[in-house]
Amino acid sequence: MPGRVVLAMSGGVDSSASAVLLRKQGYEVIGLFMRTGTHTDEIDHRPDNKKGCCSAVDANDARRVADKLDLPFYALNFEREFDKIIDYFADEYLKGRTPNPCVVCNNWLKFGQLWAFGKQLGCDFIATGHYAQVLNGPDGPELHKGVDPDKDQSYVLHGIKREVLPHLLFPVGGYTKPQIRAFAAEAGLTSVATKPDSVEICFVPSGNHTDVVRKRRPEAVTAGVIREKDGTVLGEHDGIDRFTVGQRKGLGVAAGKKRFVLEVLPQTNEVIVGDAEDLLSTGLEASRVNWLIDPPPSPLPCTAKIRYRHGGCDATVSATPDGGATVRFAEPQSAVTPGQAVTLYHGTRVLGGGWIERSA
Repeated sequence: MPGRVVLAMSGGVDSSASAVLLRKQGYEVIGLFMRTGTHTDEIDHRPDNKKGCCSAVDANDARRVADKLDLPFYALNFEREFDKIIDYFADEYLKGRTPNPCVVCNNWLKFGQLWAFGKQLGCDFIATGHYAQVLNGPDGPELHKGVDPDKDQSYVLHGIKREVLPHLLFPVGGYTKPQIRAFAAEAGLTSVATKPDSVEICFVPSGNHTDVVRKRRPEAVTAGVIREKDGTVLGEHDGIDRFTVGQRKGLGVAAGKKRFVLEVLPQTNEVIVGDAEDLLSTGLEASRVNWLIDPPPSPLPCTAKIRYRHGGCDATVSATPDGGATVRFAEPQSAVTPGQAVTLYHGTRVLGGGWIERSA
C-alpha cells in the first residue's frame, strides 16, 4: 500500500473524484468534512446557481460518497476557526484593503488543521481536490500549476508550508475538469458528477460582500467622499467597504467619463478615482512572504500573478530582510491591490508568495 491519506471532502465533484483516484492508486483513504458553520445551508443546487461548499447539503453529499466508496468518514467542527476568517474578511475591507479569504482558509485550515488531524490518525499524506500538482524535483517536492489552465488553483496555495509538501497529494491536478467529472460518473457518483462548482467565497453566496462586512462590523462603516486626485469632490459614499482598487462600476457618481478606483483611504474615508492609466504600476511591495524555495539572495527572474484571474507577467523578485519582497514588473500592470496575494512562479512551479501591501 502506498500509505494512509486523509482527504478533505467538500461534497463536490473534485474531492469525490480524488477519493476514487486515490483508491485506484492503492491508498488507504479517510474522508474528512470540515464543518465551518451554516453560512450556505439555504443555497440550492440548480445548474444556474452558484453555490458554496460549507452547507449541510454538502456534508450529506460527502458522507454519501464516502459510504459509496466504503471510506471511514469524519465531520469535524471548525466553525470557531472559520469565524476568524470572516472577521479578517470584514476587517480588511474596513482598512481599505481587498481580502483573499481563500488563501487564508488554505493557510489556516485546509493545510494547517488538516495535516494536524492527519498526523493524529497516523496518516502519511493529506489530500484535497485542488487543481495543482506536487512534482518531484532535483531538490525534493515542488508545487506546480494544475494541468487544466482554466481550473488551476496554484495561486491560492502559495502559503503552504514547505515542510508539508512531501505529505501533500492533489489527485485531480493532472487532469482536466471534464475528465474529473467523467471519473466521478464512471464510479457511480451520480449525485456529485454534474454538481456545479462552488463560488470562490463560500460565505458570500449572494456575491455582495458588503452584506457580510456590515453584519459583522455595523458600527465601523462610516460615510465619506469620492474625489479626484486633484481634490475635486464627485459625490459621497456610505462606506469604503463598497470599493476596491480597479473598480469601475457601482461608484455611485457621475463624472462625465469613466472613472476607476485608485485608492481607498480608511484614515479619511475617502475613495480616490481617476483614469485607467492611473492604475498602472511598475511593481509592488509584499509582506509575509512564504517561500517554497530557498529565499533568493539576489534579484530572481520570475512570473508574478497579482490576482486569481491575472494571466501573470514577467517580473523580478527580491527578498527583503523583514520577510517581505519587492517585485518589479517587466511591463506596467493595472490595479495592484493591497490585501490581495502575489504568487511567484518559474514556469509552472510555484516559488512562493505573499500579501500585497502597496504598489511601487
